[in-house]
Amino acid sequence: MTKPLDDITVIEIDNYMAAPSAGAILADLGAKVIKIEPLSGDPMRDMGRPAKIEGDMKHHDFQFDVDNRGKQSILLDLTNDDALKIVKKLCAKSEIFMCNLLAKRQEKFGLDPVSLSKVNPRIVHATLTGYGTQGPDAWRPGYDVTAFFGRSGMYDAMREGNDGIVPMARTAQGDHTTGLAMTGAILAGLRQAEKTGQYQAVETSLFETAVWTQATDYSITAVDRAPLRKRAREEQLSATANRYPCGDGSWIVFNMPEPFWWPRFADALGKPEWKDDERFLEARDRYRNMTTLVPMIDEVLITKSRDEWGAIMDEHGIIWGPVLGLHEVVSDPQAEAINLFPKMELEGVGSYRTVRIPMNFHTFDALPSVPAPTAGQHTQEVLSELGYSASDIAALAERGVLK
Repeated sequence: MTKPLDDITVIEIDNYMAAPSAGAILADLGAKVIKIEPLSGDPMRDMGRPAKIEGDMKHHDFQFDVDNRGKQSILLDLTNDDALKIVKKLCAKSEIFMCNLLAKRQEKFGLDPVSLSKVNPRIVHATLTGYGTQGPDAWRPGYDVTAFFGRSGMYDAMREGNDGIVPMARTAQGDHTTGLAMTGAILAGLRQAEKTGQYQAVETSLFETAVWTQATDYSITAVDRAPLRKRAREEQLSATANRYPCGDGSWIVFNMPEPFWWPRFADALGKPEWKDDERFLEARDRYRNMTTLVPMIDEVLITKSRDEWGAIMDEHGIIWGPVLGLHEVVSDPQAEAINLFPKMELEGVGSYRTVRIPMNFHTFDALPSVPAPTAGQHTQEVLSELGYSASDIAALAERGVLK
């Protein structure tokens, strides 16, 4: 099956999750992705939560796998000049170089955009950092919890009211969102390089991607610079655009901000008398009495389970959504219908479910192909393709250049 990037080679020097996730997307789209790791391997290897299963796959690193599937792996010591020669030989024959190295480290290794453009005048050089490559914090290492969620204002905006506790994001939420931004920048850079015949340098960061995800809020805040009001449930603008607990301990979410939804919502709750209650007649009345109304809705919704209410809401044409646990999503019929968790094969061990990229194409299959490589699995293969003999490779390994 022909894929859009099956004639593209990507050289990747990165670690953890953000930039590697972009490499996994490119691999799923057909690119040959060569991941260059330090001699000790990407520190993300074996760092993830082990699956609560028994059997031969119990120790498989599923979290590393999802961000590194479909790639080749070679181990090089970038502090060695001979290793850097190998990297540049690879870049000379590739279309894309991507990394999460800070700008000073790129310059130290001669892997900055200008230096690599002399090696390959048409290469797309892509950098993903915490805060960007310029400015007072360009030097600062960034993780998604610090740069994406903390520095961007997202954690603060997600508080339950102004005094609510700062929430905690799940693993790599910001990383994978930024990986999508990185992929988009790379593909645009690739198109531009094809049009102009000149190298392209593209960048993104955890910080700026997080700000973009909040662009609706920032479109106003950038103008008035006023603090964002963080509304608790009892302070929301509309009772029909809020979240509520159900009788089984699960939650349900509604999003019907327009006033005309109120009568239908009251009927769905089995409280038609609320439509004529003077406290709730108009949207402004319901807002002024929200501290009374929200507990009243709570009292109704806790009389049935989330799924029971879901069926009732569907009957009344209400816009709602269940607040599912991750363990429920993997069995969600809609997730099954769109093959959100396709199966992968681990040779000699068995099959397992993974997560596909959020892209569908009618003319080709963008599902993952093979699991993540073991550390250095393709070192000899890749170097042989560059013209290194078996004795050359052995000599480099003996000198600690590669592994």
